[in-house]
Amino acid sequence: MPISETWLLPDGVADVLPEQAQVIESLRRQSLDFLASRGYQLVYTPFIEYIESLSSLSESNQDLDLATFKVIDQLSGRLLGVRADMTPQVARIDAHVHPVEGVARYCYAGTVLHTKPQGFNTTRAPLQLGAELFGSDSIDADVEMVDLMISLIQEAGLADSIHLDLGHVGLFRSLIVQAGLSKATERQLSDLYQRKALPELAEFTANLKFGSDFYTLGRFASDLDALKTNLSTEVLENPAFKQAFDALQTTKNEVQARWPNLHIGIDVVELRSYHYHTGLMYAVYAPNRAAALAQGGRYDGIGEHFGRARPATGFSCDLYALSAGKFATAKVVVAPKGTDAALLNAIQATRAQGLSVIQLLGNDDLNSVPYATHQLVNVDGEWTIKTI
Repeated sequence: MPISETWLLPDGVADVLPEQAQVIESLRRQSLDFLASRGYQLVYTPFIEYIESLSSLSESNQDLDLATFKVIDQLSGRLLGVRADMTPQVARIDAHVHPVEGVARYCYAGTVLHTKPQGFNTTRAPLQLGAELFGSDSIDADVEMVDLMISLIQEAGLADSIHLDLGHVGLFRSLIVQAGLSKATERQLSDLYQRKALPELAEFTANLKFGSDFYTLGRFASDLDALKTNLSTEVLENPAFKQAFDALQTTKNEVQARWPNLHIGIDVVELRSYHYHTGLMYAVYAPNRAAALAQGGRYDGIGEHFGRARPATGFSCDLYALSAGKFATAKVVVAPKGTDAALLNAIQATRAQGLSVIQLLGNDDLNSVPYATHQLVNVDGEWTIKTI
């Protein structure tokens, strides 16, 4: 590569400049403080660790495995992975490093790395912030997590016109079990549901056991009342299907009671990370944004890889995405050089107000601080802040 191009960054990786970095850092601090106020304890996890540890989710989520950078450890010769998601690391902490009896709540914020962008016009190095709740399989835990996610979005100033999507993998999964379908057929159905390809779905399910129910699941995926009317009695009375259906309905009702003005949509065939999630799934969207602002769901048994299976639910978001389009210009005050006690006291007092103060060096003048917005000037023996 020519020397003139050595400053270029890889695709999907970018610098964050002061105007946006200030917004992102403020949002990170504000979000972590908010999560702490809800009882979620902050943890830091390593950027890289043995792939066997990170594979606690990769075994059930091939997308995560493909997103993980892998390198050889020069000390041990073992395979290492650069974290593509922090959830498996928090599960390791819950299982062995900080094993709490009963319910444990954790939050985190840190950069993760993906081999490829996970969506259109997204970074390969998101600043992931999230919360996880371990030790409760109740609907109350799911409702708490959904409420927490929406509240966090509100704290970030994005509550206007947001939309909540709810789904539950248990409906599709229980129907697959009832019909006794193969893994290959399951994958084909999942693909048809994801593409919302109703004509193809009708043709594909025509000769399947419970074929009309599989079609109905896609046809009325966003209407629980219509599902109840059109699904067969055998399916509706199946214990696993009924439990998933009731959990989805109850969660919707409880979230709506807490957020009466929130638009809530249902999609029972939203099967993203289908093999990873075990129950309720949720995501928040905003107008004019293709990707979810935040998303999560239930993933019971996550600690089994570490010898301590626990029910769990959680969500995460990308702080870069939450802060997209927001910029801030800091108020920067320039002070003249000098060691006069009154000047130094004025500088200290200005900084105590939360303002940035830069004192000139050597032969510098105001032109040496092109982003300065104010200056300290001596007016009749008093140091005063004036706009430049």
